[in-house]
Amino acid sequence: MPSHLSADRPAAQPPARGSVDALISQARRLMDDVDAVRRDAQRDGSDPRERWQRALCDLALHQLNDVDEHLSQLRDGPPPVPTAVEAPLAPTAVPEAPRGDSLLSRVGSAEWNLLTDAVSWSGELYQILGRDPAAPPLTLDELPSLVLDEDRPSLTAMVTDCLVDARPIDGEFRVVRPDGAVRTVHMMGEPVLDADGGTASMWAVLRDVSELRRSQRTVSETRDSLQRHRHHAQTERRLAVELQEAVLPPWRGTLRLPHQGPETLDLAARYLPSSTSALIGGDWYDALQLSDGATLLSVGDLTGHGVAVTSGMAMLLGALRGMAMAGTEPGQLMSWLNQLLDATVQPALGSAVCCRYRPETRTLTWAQAGHPAPLLFRDGTGRMLSAPDGVLLGATSGASYGQAEETLEAGDVLLLHTDGLVTGHDRPEAVDRLLDLAPRFGEARTAQDCVRMVVEEFGDSAREDDACVLVARTT
Repeated sequence: MPSHLSADRPAAQPPARGSVDALISQARRLMDDVDAVRRDAQRDGSDPRERWQRALCDLALHQLNDVDEHLSQLRDGPPPVPTAVEAPLAPTAVPEAPRGDSLLSRVGSAEWNLLTDAVSWSGELYQILGRDPAAPPLTLDELPSLVLDEDRPSLTAMVTDCLVDARPIDGEFRVVRPDGAVRTVHMMGEPVLDADGGTASMWAVLRDVSELRRSQRTVSETRDSLQRHRHHAQTERRLAVELQEAVLPPWRGTLRLPHQGPETLDLAARYLPSSTSALIGGDWYDALQLSDGATLLSVGDLTGHGVAVTSGMAMLLGALRGMAMAGTEPGQLMSWLNQLLDATVQPALGSAVCCRYRPETRTLTWAQAGHPAPLLFRDGTGRMLSAPDGVLLGATSGASYGQAEETLEAGDVLLLHTDGLVTGHDRPEAVDRLLDLAPRFGEARTAQDCVRMVVEEFGDSAREDDACVLVARTT
């Protein structure tokens, strides 16, 4: 950093005023743009990513404000300087303080003459350190009295290296202002050598970087918070996936239930995760062979996402299996599931459809709780079964649920699904698109083929929620 006191070098001339004004205009336009981005990012502060983005914008604004201040000083030129190092100078008058924190970003200068013991401070340095401009500037021996105890050794080392070894100064320390405020000051300087190569004086510029460092700490803290949030989300997702995989049937292809005679069901299912959320929802599918030879088929969805919802889904599915094994009919089963959700510590809402299929008569008895009705495909056509009465699980105490019966024929395809197959939970659109698959289902040889067709139709959709599909084909 060239010194303005070196007699061996001509004084640097400031750049053309017009070019600096153009840079100032560009910096201020950029500040306005960044400020607009910051305002857009300000919401309720609950999202760690939003807090991190806002902190970065604040840091950028502080730095751009510093650029604006420095360019303004460059345009206005340096303050008056002494013409000879031997002549002691009176302190420079303190100019009117700029508004707000911008004065704390201004740069002050100082010179300590080792030959005459004269000390010169600029008015900005008095402002930065909070000193009375009428008071004499501090000598190098007195300067550490303003510095925090833990930072004094580093300041002493920097000054000693500069005076003894002619090393430039570039470091930071914290000072305590008379009002008790602690500020971080960045100091850059170098020795001014005499004709014999000895150190005649030391010149330095000092800048208050407190707000800049505060913004940098905020960015670091919000970045760490965001990383912790992401780690927590990843952990929660892993636990939810593990719990879901432990509860749902591990179907990777067609599943034939054990102990069935000639009249069996060909079963296949698929879980379709959300394409817009990393969290696992409360969707389930299930098939269970009961003690009387009947088969229980069910799909459902517990509202929400995450470990708590997946745990609630596991509880609900376990209760459903237990009551079905005890011989409970679908309508009564839904009533008891509704009471179970209504009595939980953390109330939740859910939808479900439950079917009991008796292979000896090919009778399907089913009930639903605010859920899409099963779709029946036969001879290349499809239709939705007429739904009995039923409200969402957990919506109201003491709700009753109706039952409906349907007689299936050999080769029929029964499809059960949850909401979320298409964007916005558009149930009519999802049903129409599923019914359009009827001709292809008529040519399918297995339930797994039917599931594959559904995945081909809906697998790439931008789903906002998870979805399940269960296909049962009579054989």
